[in-house]
Amino acid sequence: MRLARNLYDNLEEYACAALVGVMILCLILQVFMRFVFGSALAWSEELSRFSFLWSVYVGAALAAKRGAHVRITAQFMKLGTRGRLFFRVVCDAIWLGFNIFLVVQSIEVIRDGLDFPETSPTLGIVKAWVEMIIPFGFALMSWRIVERYYTAWRAGTLAGLVNYEEQV
Repeated sequence: MRLARNLYDNLEEYACAALVGVMILCLILQVFMRFVFGSALAWSEELSRFSFLWSVYVGAALAAKRGAHVRITAQFMKLGTRGRLFFRVVCDAIWLGFNIFLVVQSIEVIRDGLDFPETSPTLGIVKAWVEMIIPFGFALMSWRIVERYYTAWRAGTLAGLVNYEEQV
């Protein structure tokens, strides 16, 4: 149970580390092959590109989990805690709506990509499988936003979400 909790709590960290590691190893191998043997490996470029794409979307979910997405908060500094919290909830609700919209739209695009598959040139992977990170990333991001609110609400620290001067 403890292992499952640790995996859940650190899913994005582990995934990002693994994906960036794969990307770096592929790029190191590519550079080595070009300088030592004078020829390149086509599959390593494609795999590094795919792992970069996946690390970006998992990293966005990690930023949402940590509350580290860029926010412009100067206009709220004159408001009290309740006013800041109100606007934070409204902004995050809009963000969640946007995420859900993108999940639905990207699932439609991926469904078309599976019906009419296009394969990657060197690895031969159906690109729709690679692009599944888009709805997964936005769904995970949405989950972590809601989870952050739920955790703060349960701990009685919702006001901590909008104390921007203390978060610096």
